[in-house]
Amino acid sequence: MSQDLSRDLPLRLLPHAPYAVQPALSRGRLVSEPSSPTRSPFQRDRDRIIHSTAFRRLAHKTQVFVPHEGDHYRTRLTHTLEVAQIARALSRALGLDDDLAEALALAHDLGHTPFGHTGEDALEDVMSQWGGFDHNGHALRIVTQLERRYADFDGLNLTWETLEGLVKHNGPLLTPAGAPIERYAKHGLPRDIRDYDARHSLDLHHFASAEAQCAALADDIAYNAHDIDDGLRAGLFDVDDLYECSFVGDLVREVNRLHPHLERPRQINEISRRLITRFVEDAISESARRFREAGVTSAQAVREHSHAMVAFSEPFAQADKAIKAYLYPHMYRHERVMRVRLAAGEVVKRLYHAFSADPFLMAGEWAKQAEALIATQAPDEEMVFLIRDYIAGMTDRYALQEHYRLFDEAPELR
Repeated sequence: MSQDLSRDLPLRLLPHAPYAVQPALSRGRLVSEPSSPTRSPFQRDRDRIIHSTAFRRLAHKTQVFVPHEGDHYRTRLTHTLEVAQIARALSRALGLDDDLAEALALAHDLGHTPFGHTGEDALEDVMSQWGGFDHNGHALRIVTQLERRYADFDGLNLTWETLEGLVKHNGPLLTPAGAPIERYAKHGLPRDIRDYDARHSLDLHHFASAEAQCAALADDIAYNAHDIDDGLRAGLFDVDDLYECSFVGDLVREVNRLHPHLERPRQINEISRRLITRFVEDAISESARRFREAGVTSAQAVREHSHAMVAFSEPFAQADKAIKAYLYPHMYRHERVMRVRLAAGEVVKRLYHAFSADPFLMAGEWAKQAEALIATQAPDEEMVFLIRDYIAGMTDRYALQEHYRLFDEAPELR
């Protein structure tokens, strides 16, 4: 591993909590590189993620709605930026390395398919005999193999801390006994995670760092706030309907009491910003309490702890569940959204079956890779994963263009 010059950075740039990940103590990169005299290892990771092709594609990947629904709804990119802002706020308040938290927030959705969770569900279905599809595993594949920008290595050659946080931000993937957690009980660990861990262990039976936990919690906060915002603006439900969810209903009452007769766009924003503030403040308070009571004095102690250190208090954890329970039928399974989901899922499946029948239908470099696999008589599964990589990397718009190219038609997703 290369020498780390972050110990020479100004003190104000370094985390101060004893349980924070210290840049100077990074476990380094798979391929050794000279250190930067001006940036910490995690600042370099953040910058590499931002400049990656996969990050740019997030601008044209759906969050819940597709682009045809309007220009003001969230995409994967706008969601990612909101998560990064919240993750930095959480980590800074807790004395953590906010550059690492930001890098993890910026990378957390790199592995998502076109058409949001619809595309992921479609790939999971068509690839069931090959282990399904996991967006965290695919994100790891992107940053360790598929990005091809640097002369000396494939991927982005990120630090160990960023890779472990990318894979484990929602918790350990293995039980203490070494068995896959419930989520992976059916297919086992995703191949991409399993293969990478075999050559560069990510300690899959431990939690990730507190910084990674901040990114995961920020994802939940951002989702709740902006899905309510988008749902209201799209007319899937109205402000008065939110009284059904007591936590959000209390925010509506507060806004109406303080700002009676407020025009609707401002009213919606006041509700959303209060929701974010309340959850962030609760997470900071609860996490600080957990750190004090656990007495953890190192980043490794955080990883080895029996439960997550960065979390909501029980009342807010229940509020989080209640918000998600409200949004599921009123937004994610709304008739308008489901109509689009059905059509978008068929696009992904038809593309997969077309490329499986004739891999040379893939565009450009992908067809050349298919030719190389055939020439070397590679196992069938290698072609399957090549097709998966091609489709998963598509933006919504490109997937529709490919569908039109192959079938001379494209569904109207609205």
